[in-house]
Amino acid sequence: MIKFKKFSPPTEGEAITVKDGKLVVPDNPVIPFIIGDGIGPDITNATRMVVDAAVEKASSGKKKIAWYEVYAGELADEKFGELIPEDTVEAIKHYHVALKGPLTTPVGKGFRSLNVTLRIVLDLYACVRPIRYFQGAPSPVRHPEKVDMVIFRENTEDVYSGIEWQQGSKEAKQVIDFLNTTMGTSISDDSGIGIKNISIEGTKRLVRMALDYAVSHNRKSVTFVHKGNIMKFTEGAFRNWGYEVAREEYGDYTITEDELHEKYSGKQPDGKIVVKDRIADAMLQLVLTRPEEYDILAMPNLNGDYFSDAIVAQVGGLGLAPSSNMAKDTFVFEASHGTAPKYAGRNMVNPGSLILTAAMMLDTIGFKEADALITKGVAGAIEQKTVTYDLERLMEGATTVSTSGFGEKIIENM
Repeated sequence: MIKFKKFSPPTEGEAITVKDGKLVVPDNPVIPFIIGDGIGPDITNATRMVVDAAVEKASSGKKKIAWYEVYAGELADEKFGELIPEDTVEAIKHYHVALKGPLTTPVGKGFRSLNVTLRIVLDLYACVRPIRYFQGAPSPVRHPEKVDMVIFRENTEDVYSGIEWQQGSKEAKQVIDFLNTTMGTSISDDSGIGIKNISIEGTKRLVRMALDYAVSHNRKSVTFVHKGNIMKFTEGAFRNWGYEVAREEYGDYTITEDELHEKYSGKQPDGKIVVKDRIADAMLQLVLTRPEEYDILAMPNLNGDYFSDAIVAQVGGLGLAPSSNMAKDTFVFEASHGTAPKYAGRNMVNPGSLILTAAMMLDTIGFKEADALITKGVAGAIEQKTVTYDLERLMEGATTVSTSGFGEKIIENM
């Protein structure tokens, strides 16, 4: 049994293990969870209620999640005097799959994003966000039902890697002096400095995960979204390395857009995935005007941040946006929105993001029937217009329910 320095080990359940690169999941898997800051307790408690109901119903009581609370953020600071205890990291590594509520990150001051820190410490190199429409959800576009995309966002590099120095610091001055003197740049002395790094390894492992997903889920295309026309040696390289992976490692499954038109007269053959790329600013238009043409999107970190929010706005907003952070054998599933502290403890915010995220988690561990029940329950609650305030105010004739009430409505519709 695993031992922790500050935490007590779980008293129920069995650990998920890994064999030959695949998860081996018992009927009562231990799932560490971080309840989160702000609205975290509200949405996490509702999510656990929904998950427990779905697992029980799908398995006729033969399976059960053994929830194990671990700590990060404000609660960890209160209990242990540190924002991310070592035990939390070790628990996630040991049990392989975890669920996480939102964590506080001050803007422009204080500690670095705990979400980013966890991703880097655990090397969770891919943020995966499936975005689809539920009939009846409010939308600012005419045909939100055409949106069915999965974003694969590189998590550990780009400007999010945290390599930066504050304006006026000794380190910033040293970097500026070096670049101006040695490399011939003309950076102003009053600049803050950040470094954008994109590597072959970081790019290719993300693209492999995106292509694996496309193959296993029978998706039609993978698009690399980049700004390589300007940042040729970072984002342009991301594009080029992505094509290398598709050509050299997935050649039996993929064709390029050029091949689609030159060899197949524009008609996609069965069993082939079309690999293409788009400039990021143009793509922001295309996901609005021609969403049906795009399926799997793979992109560097910052682009992924923008696109995740922009696309989900078409299908009901962040309250309906699942998200996961993945490595080869470690998975952290988290809400894609923030902590909304002014609503903390008021039992009124939309738990849909974390609930759909938990459904992704169930799919990942092989509890696919429970995943399907949650998706069915969410669809039913929205179609019946029994939703939380954020959706109700945008839906004609809708009824407002609380955070927990929405969870109960989802269970009723399973």
